[in-house]
Amino acid sequence: MAHLITLKKTICPPDGQGDIRQHKGEALASRLRTGPASLPRLRWNVLSMPFAAMALLFAWQLLVWLTRYPSFILPSPLDVFNAAQKVITDGTLWRHTSVTLAEVGGGLALGLIAAFLLGYPLAKSRQLERFSTPFLIVSQSVPIVAIAPLLIIWFGSGPLSKVLISALIVFFPLLVSIVVGIRDVPKELRELMRSLEASRWQTFWWLEVPSALPVFLGGLRIAVTLSVVGAVVGEFVGADQGLGFLINQARGLFNTPLVFVAVLTLVVTALTMYGIVMLLEKWLLHWRDT
Repeated sequence: MAHLITLKKTICPPDGQGDIRQHKGEALASRLRTGPASLPRLRWNVLSMPFAAMALLFAWQLLVWLTRYPSFILPSPLDVFNAAQKVITDGTLWRHTSVTLAEVGGGLALGLIAAFLLGYPLAKSRQLERFSTPFLIVSQSVPIVAIAPLLIIWFGSGPLSKVLISALIVFFPLLVSIVVGIRDVPKELRELMRSLEASRWQTFWWLEVPSALPVFLGGLRIAVTLSVVGAVVGEFVGADQGLGFLINQARGLFNTPLVFVAVLTLVVTALTMYGIVMLLEKWLLHWRDT
């Protein structure tokens, strides 16, 4: 693994540079040989997405024609487009989206910090895990929808309560991914670090972090989508801005096209954040392909 090669360069004098270059050259040649074969499949995946979207829009419009439902029950794609154009032009959509994004980002950051501060000691201490597990299970057995009204009462209807709700909903998957990732470090590699007389910081940075990254990033994929859910749940319970508030307001006015616009904005937001995590994973774990 690339991080172990770097570790040897850091702790021990480098040698065997020719073998390393040969290994990298063989890996690069292998990737170049297999690359063109995957290009048709990649092109097909890219080209099929617009056709799938067009088919979905056609089926949606066909359903509207066949059922003849009024727009406040089932709006047509054109109704949704007109509603989107209106709220984009007057800045309403961005104003509410920016609030939700700030709450999502704050909740994700707070949940990540809390998960690491508790998860790393849990991964290192079985006794601490046995003591903390019952409390963690109890905390996860209570639905976030039941806790949200209390947080709104205690911290107000401002962004802080939404950040806390979002942090609570992402905390557990991040905690589990950190604990599992740290504990999955092979025993042989830990013994190697001890034989190299590595410090605790070197063991953490050069061994535990790279080894735990695949599991942690898998948990982060789940967490980024849940953070959006947490922020919107808080906005449903009590807020005067945000996409959740916009959905509630549009629902009360029977403005169903605007509800569709807000929901689609949430979907795009969650998918974008998920894609960012996937790109981050590809960048951080590029050494697995060598």
